[in-house]
Amino acid sequence: MANKLPWIFSGRKVCIICEGDEEYEYLDKLISLDVWNENYKFTLENAEGNGNIPARYQDKYQNGSYDVVLVFCDTDRKPYEQYVDIKRKINEFHGVENAADKVVIYGNPCTMQIIIEHWDEIMLKSHQKKKNAPIIFELTGVENYKGREDQRQELFSGITKDNYLEMKERIKKLPSDDTIKGSSNFGHFIECFSMKEDAWIKDINDFLEE
Repeated sequence: MANKLPWIFSGRKVCIICEGDEEYEYLDKLISLDVWNENYKFTLENAEGNGNIPARYQDKYQNGSYDVVLVFCDTDRKPYEQYVDIKRKINEFHGVENAADKVVIYGNPCTMQIIIEHWDEIMLKSHQKKKNAPIIFELTGVENYKGREDQRQELFSGITKDNYLEMKERIKKLPSDDTIKGSSNFGHFIECFSMKEDAWIKDINDFLEE
């Protein structure tokens, strides 16, 4: 009997640096649903705070193990100091103006703006969990949401392939200007992750290596 060669993934390796637990667990849930094209293998990295994102990004990019490295974070509240600082450091690292616009997936005012679209077309006005908790409860049944581990598990257990498809349509309607509340560019990246053609990765890397 001939020895079977080990299966080697021949697609594209995508690393996403996640701001924290909420972002990491949300993307992990979507990956588990197999809603994106099998041409991509996703690796998630929890930065455990937005202040750690630039160093983690630089490390993964220089590592050379991935075809593309992305960031998933929120803008928080105006004047978006930490978010702007993340983008500035990524731009400086590459020595390319607007480099961060190619690799940062964001939600304004918070990541929940993306997550809540699984249930309804909602525009959040605040990044504060206390203000968003009644909306989350009304749509998902998760009480007094504060982002605790048990609450995140309950919230993400309600995400399905069906409401992913609904979110996918709703998210396209959000503005993609990161200075506007209720905006996100996640819709663009969803389209990229869903297609077998991977020219979008080359486009990003060509821009970063100008």
